[in-house]
Amino acid sequence: MKETHLRSVVKSASYRFFSTFVTAGVAWFITHQWRLALTIGLADTAAKLFVYYAHERLWHNLAFGRVPQPPPETMQGDGI
Repeated sequence: MKETHLRSVVKSASYRFFSTFVTAGVAWFITHQWRLALTIGLADTAAKLFVYYAHERLWHNLAFGRVPQPPPETMQGDGI
């Protein structure tokens, strides 16, 4: 089954949504400045949305690690 570009975009966005909070939390832990932490989290998200999407599409087009699937058998009547 082929994955659409829309699916890759939605997967990228949902992953980055949760990752933004992790990045901002780590930045806050280091800096103790919420505004700076949020800025870092948002900048990181903007960059990584594009990188993740490109990475997904690259892997989608590679044959590495894939096993060919036999074509589905056509349904034939029982001859009745």
